[in-house]
Formats: sequence, C-alpha cells, structure tokens
Amino acid sequence: MQTHEYYIKQCLELAKQGEGQVSPNPLVGSVLLDKNGEITGKGYHQKYGEPHAEVNALNMAGDKAKDGTIYVNLEPCSHYGKTPPCADRIIKEGLNKVVIGMQDPNPKVAGNGIKKLQSAGIEVITGILEDECKKLNEIFIKNIKNKKPFIAVKTASTIDGKIATRTKNSKWITSEKARSRVQQLRNKYDAILTGSGTVLEDDPGLTYRMDDGRNPVRIIIDSTLKTPPTSKVYKNCGTPVWVAIADFVKEDKIKKYPKYINFIKCPLNNSKKIDLNYLIQKLYENNIYSIMTEAGGDLNAALVKENLIDKFYFFIAPKILGDNKGLSLFDGFNTENINQCKNIKFKNIEFLEPDLLLESYFVN
Repeated sequence: MQTHEYYIKQCLELAKQGEGQVSPNPLVGSVLLDKNGEITGKGYHQKYGEPHAEVNALNMAGDKAKDGTIYVNLEPCSHYGKTPPCADRIIKEGLNKVVIGMQDPNPKVAGNGIKKLQSAGIEVITGILEDECKKLNEIFIKNIKNKKPFIAVKTASTIDGKIATRTKNSKWITSEKARSRVQQLRNKYDAILTGSGTVLEDDPGLTYRMDDGRNPVRIIIDSTLKTPPTSKVYKNCGTPVWVAIADFVKEDKIKKYPKYINFIKCPLNNSKKIDLNYLIQKLYENNIYSIMTEAGGDLNAALVKENLIDKFYFFIAPKILGDNKGLSLFDGFNTENINQCKNIKFKNIEFLEPDLLLESYFVN
C-alpha cells in the first residue's frame, strides 16, 4: 500500500505535462485507484478549455472508478466554466474517497468543491504535500490573489556576477545544457520580456527552439522606438508581439513596424523611463499572466527597485571574468550600507554540468 504522498507526487508530475498549454488555468494532475487499490486511471489538464485532470482520469478508468479513490493536486472545481464541475462528475461516478493536495484559491471554488463532495458522503482528505502543490501553481496563485502577472527574472552569469565583458560579448557564458533548460522555461511562461538594449546588442528571436512546445508572447520595452523593424524579435512566429513605448511617440514612427505588432503607450516615471507598474498591469489586462525577463542589468535592476519580481533563475557558470567594467546582473543601485541590500532566498539548486541553476525568491 503506497502513501497519499506517493500518489500526489504522481499527480504533480502529470500536471507538469500541461506547462505552456493551460494558462490561465492551473496545472493539475490526477490518479485514480479502484476499490482494490490498483491504478486504473491517470490524467492531467492538457489544454485550456479542454477537460480537467479528474475527468481525464475518470474517462480512463471507466466502470472501475466506482467505490475508488481519486488523487488530485488541486481541489476539484465546483462551478461551471469552460467545462462542467469536476466535483459533480466525481459524485456521479460513485467514488468513495478524494485526496487533495491543496485547496483552490479561486473564490469560485475556495473550499466549495470539498464541501460538495463531503455533502455527497465522500471522504475528503486535504493538505497532502501542500507546499509542493503551491509551488507548482505559484503563477496561478499570484494571478488569483493579486490580479497581476507572475514575473521571473532569468540571468546567465559568471560566478562573479557578470553577464558580459566590457565589450558586451556574452556568447556563451553558460553551457548548451543550461541553454536547453532556458528553452524549457520559455515554454512555461506566457511571455518573455526584454529591453531595447538587448535587442540592439544581441538581436534575439526569443522563440522556443525545441520541438514540443510553443513560442511565448514577446514583449519589448523601447520607450523611443529605436529598435529596427527588421529585428528578429519582431518576426511573425504565430504569437503576439507587444512593444512598450512612451506615450509621446508619433504614429508615423509606429507605422513603420509590421501591423501584427501591438503597442502599449506608457507614461514615464521620474527617471524618464517606462512606468513598469503601468506596463505590467496593462499586460495582465491583455491576458498575459506570467512573464520571464531575459534582459540586461538596467532593466533587471529597475524591476527589483519596483518590487515587481516574484522569482529568479540564476544560471551560474564556473567562470571568473575578473573585470569590474564587465556588465553586471543588476546595474543601477547605489547601496552604501550592506544592511540595505535586497535579500533573496535560494530555494532550489539544480546541477546542469558544468553550470548551476539557483532558483530563488525575495525574502519578504
């Protein structure tokens, strides 16, 4: 007999297969055992608007679902959305027990799914590997609770914190294995954000370069619209391109760019830079729920100063640049007292030989 944790771990692994396909919905996996404790159904939420994980597991199990136990990392929904309530389907199929990783923070559910199941006489167990379940759906939780996009910063640096030499050479700081991991992250997030400086220096495409994912939305901050219309990042690859510009940019300048590019006119802050808080809120209103930045030190620092970052992915190469004129991860702070530093917490370390990935969060 396996533990509840064992099956919830399976749910989490199944759920991850939906990355890049279900936004703004959460990542959910489900495992169903028959009355004898044998696995008879598995499923995950595969695409936004399509059946949820529990329904896919129930469909696989068929008649064997009756009197069984279903595991799911997130509370089954209790309301009609794109699909009927999963709680109703569980009740209809006659299951005896539901084991849940975490309660759904969505006010439309928020314990109502659990209550509905219990009212039908089904035993409900909750809070299994709750922290792991919350981490998997940290994007969804931020969206629901704050009505803002989840923002992660990705950097690739030497061990002394440099992202390029003084001549702005940076290819390649990290290994091919690390760069492949970056591609996986691009598939996870709705959008990739960068600044005009990165476009002018590196001319990145910011597309997904593997076979099993989709291209993210591309967002460029270019207040005066100095990036060429022929830049790789502006090429049509099937997903939207957004460009944040100052509200004084003339229409004649905008007309030089491809028609499929979307422009957001933004006010400037006291430093004569794009107001990032305004921009981020506008992006959320345009259905961009998660953003990963791949930018230079200036934009990274600006996001830090505005407290807009939720997560960091620090890719660190075992290299020492040893030049104080090299470009830094974060550039723009004038901190004189060490106690005034922005503090982060390393949450997870991943070895990508020969490099490291440090997954980190701000300390609140």
